[in-house]
Amino acid sequence: MSVIPQEEKTSHHLTDVDIAGYPDEKQVIAENGNVVTVNEVNVAEEAILAEGEFTEEEYKKLRRKVDMLLLPLMWVCYGIQQTDKTGLGTMNLYGVQKSTGMHGNQYSLLTVMFYAAYALFEFPSNVILQRFNMGKTLTIYMFFWGIIVLCQAFLNSWAPFMVLRFLQGAFECTISPGFNLIIASWYTTREHNARSLVFQSANAGWGIVVDLTMYGIGRAAQKNPGGFEAWRGIAIFLGGQTLIAAAVAWFMLGTPNEVRWLNKREKLMACARVMSNNAGTDLTGRKTWKWDQVKEAFMDPVMYFQFVNAFLSSVCNGAITTFGTVINKSFGFSESEVILYSIPRSVVSVLWFVVVGYTTSKIKGTRMYFMMVSTIFPFTGLLMIALLPSETHYRWIKWFGYLITTTFVIPLFSAWSLISSNTAGRTKRSVISSMCFIAYCTGNIAGSQVMKAKDAPHYIPGTIAIAACMGGEFITIVCWRLYLGWVNRRKTRAIAEMGLNQEEIERKGRELGAEDTTDMKNPFFM
Repeated sequence: MSVIPQEEKTSHHLTDVDIAGYPDEKQVIAENGNVVTVNEVNVAEEAILAEGEFTEEEYKKLRRKVDMLLLPLMWVCYGIQQTDKTGLGTMNLYGVQKSTGMHGNQYSLLTVMFYAAYALFEFPSNVILQRFNMGKTLTIYMFFWGIIVLCQAFLNSWAPFMVLRFLQGAFECTISPGFNLIIASWYTTREHNARSLVFQSANAGWGIVVDLTMYGIGRAAQKNPGGFEAWRGIAIFLGGQTLIAAAVAWFMLGTPNEVRWLNKREKLMACARVMSNNAGTDLTGRKTWKWDQVKEAFMDPVMYFQFVNAFLSSVCNGAITTFGTVINKSFGFSESEVILYSIPRSVVSVLWFVVVGYTTSKIKGTRMYFMMVSTIFPFTGLLMIALLPSETHYRWIKWFGYLITTTFVIPLFSAWSLISSNTAGRTKRSVISSMCFIAYCTGNIAGSQVMKAKDAPHYIPGTIAIAACMGGEFITIVCWRLYLGWVNRRKTRAIAEMGLNQEEIERKGRELGAEDTTDMKNPFFM
């Protein structure tokens, strides 16, 4: 890779370069016109040169180490965030509305406030994640939302609850985009989906642990009427688990050049390992915001596919997470039974995550087909819930319909991993990620509002509406997959006309990726 230095470039020997920090922030201009820092170029050049110095066994050993240390922590942290966010639904079963004097649509407005803050702070938070230490930033955000959830246990009215839900949304907005960026910095493109689904499976997996705990809290409160209310105990538990996780994450979470549990050689190996992604290292593009990449993001059809997919999936998510427990209770179950019978749904979700993650890691090009299939089950299940009679003897058939809706999260989560796999350019990736999560927020807001108080407790019109969203999402994914196939065929023809051999193609792709070249401008990025 050749660059035109604005000041004399600092050179380091391969074994002496300090890639753990940021020793030199002088800027240089790459051949493609991108402005990068000297340290970014040094790390990328060292990684390219070192790529062939490590054996396949060394790479596998490093990957196992990352899998054992990083993924379990991300799994727990992500599960905690999901349960903190959705715990309001269980608190509702145990009387949070009555205790705080809520009426009408005030309860659903708590979800609106949460996602409004989530959307409002998504873009600035992504900029912060790009420019500062990602692991430490995520941990600080986690600490503050843990305090906020804990404080909800001591509320007695609706207005302060609205304030705390707004603050909770503002701090929780970082974890999903941040974790996807972390996965992209550690793993190859082929590994992105499987590893992302590992931590995202905590949406159901950690939910089993929390559901059992909340069931115990609820039963204990029922045995002591007049004592500390169950929903307040649940809030204390949820906030407490977040603070404990934040303390551990402070020392463990981060990208290859941030963590303390790798030595210098392992850090260099981690950077070299992902050069085949043609997107540089975790330092590439970190210190420079590029407006040309912002413009390109809005010109790229992929961003709009991501936006529509996220919105439609999130309408379903917002409705089910806010009103799913109430709808489930309407089948003819008690409060405790609703919690207990939600555990099989979580188990099915985890098993589906395993199937999708394993298959996509072994068979190339299957990710979007699983996304399509995963919309069909909830489409069917939601129509079963809405259209079957409301008599009690149908409750187990309706419960089965509710059970199979659990796959609706796969199209959303897999699409998030596609941002890391299919988008190059640090700023462009941040913009598309921000827009995707804004769609996620607006979709969740819409989902909470399609369930009208006048339709309680069965919410049939709202259930039909979110079933229609699943059908629309299926069509969106099909069109998206056809578009990506067309782009790849066009790039394949262009590469063939260059007359390059495979080694030259791979080298040029890596070099352009190290210069923070976007996927549209890098002809070798597939």
